Parts: sequence; structure tokens; C-alpha cells
Amino acid sequence: MNRQDSLLSTAGLRADYRSDRCDIARDFYAPALAASTSYDRAVGYFSASVLGVLGRGLDEFAARGGVMRIVASPQLNAEDVQQIQAGYELRAVLQRAALRDIEQAAQDPRAARGLGKLGLLVAEGRLDIKLAYVSSGDRVGIYHEKIGIFRDGHDLVAFKGSANETLPGLVGNFESIEVFRTWEAGDSARAVRISQDFDDLWDDRTALLRVIDFTEAAVEVMRRYAHRSASPVESEPPATDGAVITLPRPEASGQLAIPGALTVRDYQKRAVEKWFANGGRGIMRMATGTGKTLTALCAAAQLTRMLRNRDEPLLTLVVAPYQHLVDQWSKDIAWFGMQPVRAYESTADWYGRASSLLDALVLGTAKGGVIVTTNTTFAADPLQGLLAHYRGRLLVIADECHNLGAKRMRERLPGSADYRLGLSATPERWFDDEGTSALTDYFGDVIFEMGIGDAIQAGALCRYTYTPVLVELDDEEAFLYAEVTERIARIIAAQGFSDDADDDSPLGKLLRKRSNILGHARAKLPALRREITARRDDWYQLLYCAEGRHPLAHETGDTDEPSQIQQALSLVGRELRMPAAPYTAETRRSERQELLRRFAAGRELQVLLSMKCLDEGVDVPAARTAHLLASSSNPRQFIQRRGRVLRKAPGKERADIVDFIVVPPAGASDLQHETERRMVARELTRVTEFARLADNEARTLDVLRPLRLRYGLLDT
Repeated sequence: MNRQDSLLSTAGLRADYRSDRCDIARDFYAPALAASTSYDRAVGYFSASVLGVLGRGLDEFAARGGVMRIVASPQLNAEDVQQIQAGYELRAVLQRAALRDIEQAAQDPRAARGLGKLGLLVAEGRLDIKLAYVSSGDRVGIYHEKIGIFRDGHDLVAFKGSANETLPGLVGNFESIEVFRTWEAGDSARAVRISQDFDDLWDDRTALLRVIDFTEAAVEVMRRYAHRSASPVESEPPATDGAVITLPRPEASGQLAIPGALTVRDYQKRAVEKWFANGGRGIMRMATGTGKTLTALCAAAQLTRMLRNRDEPLLTLVVAPYQHLVDQWSKDIAWFGMQPVRAYESTADWYGRASSLLDALVLGTAKGGVIVTTNTTFAADPLQGLLAHYRGRLLVIADECHNLGAKRMRERLPGSADYRLGLSATPERWFDDEGTSALTDYFGDVIFEMGIGDAIQAGALCRYTYTPVLVELDDEEAFLYAEVTERIARIIAAQGFSDDADDDSPLGKLLRKRSNILGHARAKLPALRREITARRDDWYQLLYCAEGRHPLAHETGDTDEPSQIQQALSLVGRELRMPAAPYTAETRRSERQELLRRFAAGRELQVLLSMKCLDEGVDVPAARTAHLLASSSNPRQFIQRRGRVLRKAPGKERADIVDFIVVPPAGASDLQHETERRMVARELTRVTEFARLADNEARTLDVLRPLRLRYGLLDT
């Protein structure tokens, strides 16, 4: 071999490196990478933040066509360990933990740049990642070894030491590594042995360890950061020599514009035209899945262009119910050419940028800007104070605008907004005429409607079949239902029905208790077992459960009875061995996107269980089947849930809705006939709405005909 062909041998690499004598990243890592054509790394903890400090070394490695293989061990938290012990799929827990590590690391701008570089390597097929863990009997442990191998096609350099592949590991911590070079006689055998150890690990041939693929699971998040690295809209700031990072000002530049790749449907164009014809005010009643967000952004982009011709900057304020909806809006806004200020959680995280944006708009140094916030942050004093002092043009877009009809929310709506747009599939507030009236007073009347039937006919939503499953209350439940109904009747007779029924009033509590009796009916679990067993081989299944615990458990003080979602998860995951996971209020925001990604993949997560968190705004277009184990009589909830499963997706031709309908027990004597009749009528309200647009409407009505005859409800 001609030693002159070996770049590694001429890179000046020493036999050891220690933090008190050198900068490990600068003096070893970067020059070794710059001289290599392949790099293998097995490490206890890997973070893309390290790539932000490698600079030119990584760039030269990539330019030379370098190939990288990484084996890492995800950091498991207490919840991960509990889920493994509870029988969750081990691969899924490990992948979720690893993705959480990546997302958390990416909060550092240097890590985001590093992820972008990783993403480019992934896209080119030059980076593979695997996860390693200790597997011995019933024990699952962390792989904690740290080895690495550089190759240049002639020589290899292997190293071992304390440094993790993280930014603190190479820059902040005190670390040391030993280096073994094949051109040094005393090092060669050990260098080759370390290389063989890595190959054994990579091919899952190492005793006590198991190694699983991770590249495919990580590819979407990697591609996202690769796109950001390449996009001038989302370019990262340069790092300074000190600890201070100079933030970019994407919020104070650019304007919303309709993306060239977006195909705007005819009905969306009509909706925007009607909004402008109404003076830039109004409510769009659009079925879930018909593209309310994109329609609203098209309107905002058109308004921005109109005001630009007058040299008038526009501030767009988007208000959404939850943080995950803020994140979804932000992604779409970025597609329209702007980086919004995301205003939620800690005020310190967004207040300065929001204030600077408003100043830039007033001074004319910015032509447009967007703030996206949650209902909670919108109503709080910091953002309200900023809006109160802003005197420029303002567009308010309210996602799921019915939420803003509550008294404490509607009082916070900025009267200075020149333009106002409300979005909702169901803008009317349940039992709150005053709140509904306040919404139309502020936003204007409904100026465009796109119902589910119209959306199905237009091809915006998929067709569906509807399967009602009748389940009976048991005797205890029937007795409690009758008792609660009688107490409700006494209150209404004494004081009338009031609009505070949804609050913590005595009447509101009783109404919720009665609804919970139906939602938690014990016969639903055996019925679910039959229905989901028949679909055991199907993927993309949603399962909606009742909130809280069975009312009878409260009555008896039985604190050991599992919740319905716990019982359903045990049935699906443990008994039927179907990969399943809950998506609830307790699910961390950082984990929700990963759950949705795994669900959409169609090979990792078969069933997603929820209570209310999938009701509003969450995009799960891959869902084919929705099991409505519990659903309230509030039309907004069951319409939202139907919309979740009707969204279009590649390869999806139709959806199936399985609805568990509660009826009185056969031959019940404890329930008065009129009480039974009213209970059935309430359930049939939802059934009638769902069956009306289903492909199998006639068959559904035939199934329910005996029940309608029994209670004289043929017209219901």
C-alpha cells in the first residue's frame, strides 16, 4: 500500500486525547472525519448537537461521499420503563424514546443544523442508525459502550473512551479517549479488533445485546431538519464564540403567499371569495377534514397581497385550542412562506420575539407577521397587553372558534381587529345561545358551509360504512340511570333548564353523571372484544373511550376498578396482542407526534386509544376504523370524531365507524317507559346523523327498526 494514499495517516492523529490537554472535537474528531470515507460509531447516547461543532470536517466527509453507521442507546425515562413492564411493544418504546432524544436535542440551534446534515445523509442513503439495548432474561438495560472507527479506504483509526456523541460530551464535559491506528505496529491488532466488535454489534451478533433498525423510524424527523437547513425561510443562526446565540428574525420578514405546490379546491376558492365579499369577516362552517386551515391561510395570503399594494403591513393572529394545534398551524404557515411566533407555555420563550415583531410592523421594517397561540395564552395578560398597544392592521383567525364563545374568552377578543375569520365544523355552542350570539356578533355570520355530505360528494372526504352495536345496561346501571334521571327532572321542574348545565352546578353534575353511565356501560367491553377481534388483522384503528371511572365505582367507593381505557388497552394489547397505545391528556406533547407517525406507518401501531385528545384538530388521515366506545350527545363531539376517520389518505377508499349504542335491559321493570324512551331517543340522535350519509344507510335503519318500534321512535 502506498502510505501517501492514506489521508488518515497524514492527519496528525495522536494516541490519546484528554480535555485538559486539547479540544477533542477540534483536534481529533474534526480532522479524522475530514480524512475519512466511512465512520462507525457505537455509543451510549447520541445527539445531533455534536454535528453543529464539527463544521468543515463533516462537510468534507459528506463531500467525499462518506458513509456513516451509528449504534446508540436511547435514554429511557420512568414512563418508558413502566410501559415496558406493562407489556408495551419494546421496539416501539425504544424508538419513541430515541425520537424524543432527537427532538429535545434539536432545541439547540446547533443541534438543528446537525440534524439537517444528518438528514441530508439519510436522504442520500449514506447514513444508517440502529438502537442497541441489553437483553438478558427479563432485564432490559442501557447499552453504554463507546467505540468509534474511521476509515479512508487504506487505514482505519479506532478509538475508545468516555466521550458520548453529544455536544457536552465533546465540548462541555471533561473526557478522554484512547486512539489506535493501523499504521502503528502496536496499535493495529487492537484497532482491527474494535472494528470487528462494531461489525458484530451492527449485525446483532453480540451476546447480551439486541440491535434493531432505527433509520426508517427517524427518517421523517431527519428529513424535516434537512429541509430546514436548506430553506432560506428556516435557516439557522450562526454560532458565536461565546454562549450567546444570535437569533434570526424570520418573524419580521417576508409575507404569507400561497405555495405553488398547493392545489386549492374550488370550494375553498368560493369560501375565500365569500369572506372578502363580506368585508373580511365571517365564520366558515367546514366539516372536519375539508381543509379549514389551508382555506384560512389562503384568505390571509390574499389579504396580505391586497394590503401590500397599499403598503400596509398585516399582523395575523391565529388562536387554536391546544399546543399541538399551534404546532400544526405553524408547519402550514411555514409552507406559506413565514415562520410564526409560537406563543404558549413560558412567556419568556416568546414575548420578546412577539414584541419585536409588532414593533417592526409599526415601523414598517416588516411587511407581515404571524403569531400562533393557544386559547389559554391568548386570554392571558402578556399577549393581551401586546395586542392592546398594537395599532396596525390585524387579522384574527380562530380555529375551532366555538371555544371562544365562553364568557371569559369572548371578552378578550380584540375589538381593534379589522379582519376576522372563525373556523369550525360546529360553530353553535351546546346549550349556550348567548355564547353563540356573541361569536356571530364578533366574527360575523356563517358565510360559507361545507358539510360532510357535500365534502364526500366533492371527494374531499372518503365514503364510510356505519355499524351500530347495541349493548344493554345491566340492572345496577339501569337503576342508577333511572335514579339520576328522576333527580334531574326534579331540579328542572323546580328551577327550569338553565344554560349553566355544563358547569359545576348540581344540574350539570347530574347530567354528566347520567352521560357517564351510558359511556361506561359494562357490556361495551365484551361487545368491543367481538368487534375488534373481527378486525384483528386491520391496521389504522381508533378507539374512543369514556373519561374518568364508572359512576358505580364512585357510588361504591371501589378505587381498584380500572378505567375503561385501561381495560380496553389490556384487551387490545395484551389479550389480542395487537400493537396499541393510549393518546391522552397525560401523553407528553413531545411523544404525540411520534405516536401519530407510528400509527400512520401502518406496521408499528395498530390501534390508537383516546378519550378527548383526538376530538379537535389532530390530523390522523390514515385512520380507517373508529370504534366509538363512548360518545356524548353533544353533536360537536360525535361530528368531530366522525371527521377524524373520514380524511383522505393514499390507498384509503372508505372508512368504517363502529358505534356502541346503549339501550335499556330487555324486560326492565325498574326504568319507567318514558325514561327508557328518552334515553333511546338521545342515542338515536347520533345514530340517525351517522346513518344518513353512510353507504349502508338502509341496512343500518333495518337493524334499529325493532328498537324504534318498541319506543315509538320511527320519526327519530
